[in-house]
Amino acid sequence: MKYLLFIFVGLVHLLSLGSGKAIYGNGTSQRTFQEIKEEIASYGDAAKAIINLAVYGEAQNRSYERLALLVDAVGPRLSGSRSLEKAIQIMYQNLQEEGLENVHLEPVKIPHWERGEESAVMLHPRAHKMAILGLGSSIGTPPEGITAEVLVVTSFDELQRRAPEARGKIVVYNQPYVNYSSTVLYRARGAVEAARVGAVASLIRSVAPFSIYSPHTGIQEYQDGVPKIPTACITVEDAEMMSRMASRGARIVIQLKMGAKNYPDADSFNTVAEVIGSKYPEQVVLVSGHLDSWDVGQGAMDDGGGAFISWEALSLIKDLGLRPKRTLRLVLWTAEEQGGVGAFQYYQLHKANVSNYSLVMESDLGTFFPSGLQFTGSDKARAIMEEIMHLLQPINVTQVFRCGEGTDINYWIQAGVPGASLLGDLYKYFSFHHSRGDTMTVMDPQQMNVAAALWAVVSYVVADLEEMLPRS
Repeated sequence: MKYLLFIFVGLVHLLSLGSGKAIYGNGTSQRTFQEIKEEIASYGDAAKAIINLAVYGEAQNRSYERLALLVDAVGPRLSGSRSLEKAIQIMYQNLQEEGLENVHLEPVKIPHWERGEESAVMLHPRAHKMAILGLGSSIGTPPEGITAEVLVVTSFDELQRRAPEARGKIVVYNQPYVNYSSTVLYRARGAVEAARVGAVASLIRSVAPFSIYSPHTGIQEYQDGVPKIPTACITVEDAEMMSRMASRGARIVIQLKMGAKNYPDADSFNTVAEVIGSKYPEQVVLVSGHLDSWDVGQGAMDDGGGAFISWEALSLIKDLGLRPKRTLRLVLWTAEEQGGVGAFQYYQLHKANVSNYSLVMESDLGTFFPSGLQFTGSDKARAIMEEIMHLLQPINVTQVFRCGEGTDINYWIQAGVPGASLLGDLYKYFSFHHSRGDTMTVMDPQQMNVAAALWAVVSYVVADLEEMLPRS
C-alpha cells in the first residue's frame, strides 16, 4: 500500500510540474514551474559569459596555474603540519589581494599525527622490502619493530572464521576492490577487527582500482575497549603476492617498524571569502573544497583542484562584474581528511542560520572533465537544478545525478539543505587517491577550466534566483 501511495504521489508531482501549477506548498511560493524555467533561461547570456571567460578567455588555465604555484611551493598539507598552516596563510593573503569580500579565518582545533619513519620487510619465505604507508592516527611499533607471522584474509567474514589463527600474527587484508565506499571499510576498521581476534598489527591492501606498486594512505579509526595495534596500507601487488604464497601453504614472516605518533590537537583555520549578496545578503550559497591533504604527493588532486575551482568560481563572477542577490561564500576546509573536523566546527558555529543556506557545494572527487552534478534535495529543487544545468550545453555537461555528497557538506545536507558535488572520472581519481602519485602531473588545465565554469554557473544562478531552492 505504501508503495502504491508513493507512485501516486510521484505521478501527481510530475503532472504538477508539466501543467504549470504551483509546485511549492505551505504558501511559500505561488510561482509556476514554467515561470521558474523562464527565469533560469534568462541567465543564458551570463552562463555563456562565464563559460567563455573560464574556458576560452583570459581566465583559462588560471585555476591550474594558481594551484601549481601553491603545491609546488608548499607541498603536501597534513592536518597539524606547518605546511598546512603556511598554505592557509598564503590563501588568506591571495583572497585579500584579489579584492574578495569578508575574507577571514575561522579558528578550529584539528588532529595532529605524524607518520615518522616506517618500513615493512618480508623475512620469509624470501627477503623483500615492501612499500607501505601508515594509516592516519595509527600508533607506532616499539623501536625494534614487530616481527610476526602473517595471516592473509580476503574479508572480515574470513577473519572471523579463522579467528583462532590470528592471535599473535600480523593480519594482511587482501580484499578485492568493489567500489570505494564499500572497500574503504577495510582501511577504516581493519585494525580494530584484527585486534579483536588478538592480532599484533594489520596491513591493508590499498583501496584503489589500479596500482603501479603504489600504497594509498587514509584515516583509520580505533574503538574504545579494543586494543590499539599499528596499521598501514601495502600495495595491491604485495597483498596479492602474499595471498598466493599463503594459498600454497608458505609461512610468511614480516618485520614491521612504524614511528607514528599522535600529538595534542593543533590550532588551524577554515578560510572564508565572499561575494556579498545585493538583495538577500544574509542568505548563502556555499562553494567549497578542502585545503588539507595527506603527507604524500602534493595534494594537487585531493583536494587542491576542488579548493581552487571553488576559488575560481568567485573570481570569474567578480571578473565579470556580477553580483548575485544572495551571498556567494567560499570555504576552504581544514582537516577534511581526518573526518571533516574543520567542517564540523564550522557547522556548529553557523548552524543557527541553517534556514538561510540555499545550497551547499563541495568538489572533492577530482576536477577531471565533469560528467555532471550530483545533487541531494527535494524533487522540486532537483527540477530547478536540471534546468540550471541546461545552461551548460555549450560545454556539453548537463546531467544531474543522485546523491550529492561530501564529508564537509554532509552536516548541512543532513539538516535539510540541498547539496551538490562535482562528478568526474572516479576510476582515475581513486587510482591516485591518497598516494605519492597525487601531484600536478595528474591535473589537466583544460579539464579544470570546464569544471570551474560549471561550478561558477551553478553557484551564481542559484545565488541570483529570486527564491531559494525549495526544501522537502
